[in-house]
Amino acid sequence: MIERSRVIKDFIRVMKALSDPSRVKILKMLQHRDMCVCEIQAALGLAQPTISKHLRILDEAGLVGFNKDGLWVNYFLAEGTSSPYASTLLGNLRHWLDDEPTVKDLTERLSEFDRVKICEKGVERQKKKADQ
Repeated sequence: MIERSRVIKDFIRVMKALSDPSRVKILKMLQHRDMCVCEIQAALGLAQPTISKHLRILDEAGLVGFNKDGLWVNYFLAEGTSSPYASTLLGNLRHWLDDEPTVKDLTERLSEFDRVKICEKGVERQKKKADQ
């Protein structure tokens, strides 16, 4: 009975993670390349805490992974080894929604989101605030 309950919880966790349009967009972008929080934030136009929350939910569902690289934390699509539900949905998602207008626009503009330029702008804004 305990095993069955865990299986259902794993299934629900993956389904809930995919129930938000922003999280689906994050997964579609990560199909093309690894990204840091600031790049995802710039692409979606959402606040950093919101992006971090979305990424935590995706990570807990086994849909994304991350590694640290100096100042940056790089997020990538997980292999789905933590859950058969994550694995199946990640495999299928690779073939879904590519022609959806907002997803297509995001993936076509991925090269615009350069972490170095984005972070430089953030540092400049912080300096201006400090000078005021």
